[in-house]
Amino acid sequence: MSTLTPAWSAAHTPLRHTWAPIGNIDQFRWLARADVQRQLAMARDELGVRHVRAVAMFSPELAVWDHDLIDWRKPTAEKSKRANWQLIDLSIEALLELGLKPIYTTCFTPVGMSDDPTVCWPDKNTTGMPRDLNQWTDFIAAGLRHHLARYGRDELRSWYFEVWNEPNLRGCFFGGTREEFFQLWDATYHAFKAVDPELRLGGPSTARAEWIPEFLDWTEQHGTRPDYLITHVYNNDSEGQPLSPFDGPASHKVKDSPHFASGVIRGTRRELERRCFTGEVHWNEWGRSWFLHDPLKETPLEAAFIVKTMAEVSQDADAFAFWCLSDIYNQGGLQSSEFQANYGLLSLHGLRKPGWFAHILLQRLGVARVPVTGGDDLLGAVATRDGADSRVIIYAYPQQFDAAPVKETVRVALPPSHARAPRVFRLGAVENNIVATWHALGAPAYPTRAQLDQLRSSNALQAAPAGELVIADGHAVFEIERPGVALVEF
Repeated sequence: MSTLTPAWSAAHTPLRHTWAPIGNIDQFRWLARADVQRQLAMARDELGVRHVRAVAMFSPELAVWDHDLIDWRKPTAEKSKRANWQLIDLSIEALLELGLKPIYTTCFTPVGMSDDPTVCWPDKNTTGMPRDLNQWTDFIAAGLRHHLARYGRDELRSWYFEVWNEPNLRGCFFGGTREEFFQLWDATYHAFKAVDPELRLGGPSTARAEWIPEFLDWTEQHGTRPDYLITHVYNNDSEGQPLSPFDGPASHKVKDSPHFASGVIRGTRRELERRCFTGEVHWNEWGRSWFLHDPLKETPLEAAFIVKTMAEVSQDADAFAFWCLSDIYNQGGLQSSEFQANYGLLSLHGLRKPGWFAHILLQRLGVARVPVTGGDDLLGAVATRDGADSRVIIYAYPQQFDAAPVKETVRVALPPSHARAPRVFRLGAVENNIVATWHALGAPAYPTRAQLDQLRSSNALQAAPAGELVIADGHAVFEIERPGVALVEF
C-alpha cells in the first residue's frame, strides 16, 4: 500500500498547463480533411489545444511551387514554376474557422528547389538543402506577404513559426550538414524579419534535443537569435547515443529506463539557464516511443508515462505537444485497422485512447500546486488546491515496461474540508480503455456503423463506482492499476 500526503495547507506554486496549448497533426496536407477537423475540434474542447502543428507544409501534394495551369500546352522544358498558396490557405483557414492557430512550419524544400535527391515519406518530400538560398528567402518572404495581406498583421503575430523539422536526422529529414542547416536558418530568419520583425520564429526543432548549444552559439554570433526554442524528445531515444543535455543519474540513461525523457528535459533547462536564455521553450514533439508501430502505445502504460513525465518536468518549459493527436497518419504507411499501435491519441474514427484520457485528467487539475510526500520514482502524484476544489492525479508505472497489470491500494490524505464525497477516475487495462472494448467486439479492422456507435457510447470518461473509494482514518483509499492513472476529486 502506498500513502500519498498532499500538504493541503502549504503555500502553493503555480501549475501551468503546459501540456495543453499545442497539438500535433501528422502532416499539413491533412488539415483540410473533414475528419481531421472534427478531431481538432475535440482537441480544442477537451484538451485545451489552441495552436496546431503539422509538418511538411511544402509537400509536393500541396503544389506550393509548380507549373501554372495557363502553360498547360507548353513543353515541360518551357514551363516556369511559381508559388501557389491556394492549398496552404485551405488548411490555414480550416484551423482559423475552428478558432485555432497554426504553427507555420517551413518544411520541406519545394520540389525543384534542390539538387539533393534526399526525400522522405510516401509523398516524396524533398529534404535536401535549397540550391539557392536567395530563391528560398524570396519564396518564404512571398508566402509571408501573401498571408499578411490575407489575414492581417495582428493575426500573424498570434501564430508561431518554425523552421524545418528534425534537421539533425540527416539522410531523412535533412540532406545537409549542421552548418548548412544553420545557414538555412539564417536565410529563413532574415526573410521573416524583413516582412515583420514581430513574428515569432523558433528552431532548431531537432530530434533528441541535439544541437541546442551549437545553435545558440551560432545565432548569437550571426544576429539571428530565435524568438523561442523548439526541440523534441522520445523516451526511447536512449536506445541510441544521443548528444542531448541530461540531468540525472547514469541509471536513468540506460535502455528502457522510464526516466530518460525527463532527464533530457531537465538537462536542457539547466543548459538554457546557464546561457540566460529567457525565451519560450517548446517540446513540440515528445512521447514514450518514436517507433512507428509500438503495441504499448494503446495501453495504460502510455497514459502512465504521459502523467509521470508531466508531473516531473511540465514546469521546465512553456509547451509540450505530444506526438501526436490522431492516427490519420502515413509517414510509414497508412494503418489497416481501427487500432494498430500507431502514434495517435485518437483512432482513425476519433475514438479516445488511454493517452487522450491522460491529457483530459491532467486538464482537470487546478493551477495552484501543493507539495506531495510519499510514493517513489515510479508512483507519484500532483495535487492542486484552488479554493474549494482539491484534486490529486496519481501515476503508477511498472518496474518492467512490459509487465502484466497488477492492482495495488493507494491512500490519499484528505484536504481539511471537502463539500462532497470524493470520486476517482481511473485508467487501466479495461477501465476507461476503448481498446479493450474494441477487442471485446472481436477487434474489427473496419468497424461497422453500429459497432462505431457502440464504441462511441462507451468512450466517455467514467468515474469509478462510489463503493470503490472509501474514507478511512482521514484518507481516501482505493485501488489503482500498475501501469495506470487515477484522478481523485474532492
